[in-house]
Amino acid sequence: MPELPEVETTRRGIAAHIEGKRIAELSVRERRLRWPIPDKLEARLRNKTINSVERRAKYLLLRIDQGVLIVHLGMSGSLRILEPNTESPLKTHDHVELRLEDGTRLRYHDPRRFGCILWQEGIDADHPLLVDLGPEPLSEEFNAEQLFLRSRQRKVPIKSFIMDNRIVVGVGNIYANEALFFAGINPQRAAGKISRARYVKLVDCIKQVLARAIEVGGTTLRDFTGSDGKPGYFSQSLAVYGRGGQPCTHCKKPLREIRLGQRSTVYCVNCQR
Repeated sequence: MPELPEVETTRRGIAAHIEGKRIAELSVRERRLRWPIPDKLEARLRNKTINSVERRAKYLLLRIDQGVLIVHLGMSGSLRILEPNTESPLKTHDHVELRLEDGTRLRYHDPRRFGCILWQEGIDADHPLLVDLGPEPLSEEFNAEQLFLRSRQRKVPIKSFIMDNRIVVGVGNIYANEALFFAGINPQRAAGKISRARYVKLVDCIKQVLARAIEVGGTTLRDFTGSDGKPGYFSQSLAVYGRGGQPCTHCKKPLREIRLGQRSTVYCVNCQR
């Protein structure tokens, strides 16, 4: 599933191609995504201007006159830009295409159909999918004091705690593993048993890991306009995620892999306490 850095990379990749442009036509080939694409959305968007492309958690927000188009990529979704006069036949899982007046097309591809394309009139923060979301991890709202206070008396494992979107958005499985490793915190430790000082380090590590991932994504962005339809997601060297049984990059002892909250969790029993 695309995580926050991948979604931010997608936002950056498509924004320059579609912001400030008028919509000529919305074509929907398959309405049955995670939730049905709203009826009459085609008529609602026709001749409207895309004022900006923003991100909230893992949702892309296309701000359009009088409302916002909310897009989530789900497990397998991707967005692709097709420049004017580009020949590219529709594929089986190309479910939605937004054509702009200058001929640019934004195509939504989703084999598993777990993503969504929804419309919100007025204030997007009032939408049921967005109303209970916590702060953005790279914002000033997300800080050690806030996280420490919310963790008191909580017995849930710290990894599950920081992956709760009501606590902080966008810290998915990959980056939770990585941040906890760099903070030296065992992912199974109860959130309420972690000191204020350790939360200071954890918040700093979360911000650094995500910022670095976004930076790498931005520098390797490549294929939002390519012929293979694959978005420009990035690959990077990970310290623990996907490295169960391999040597720890710090102490060289084997990394342990367990299931925590039904998610693969990799950590160093020596470095993380």
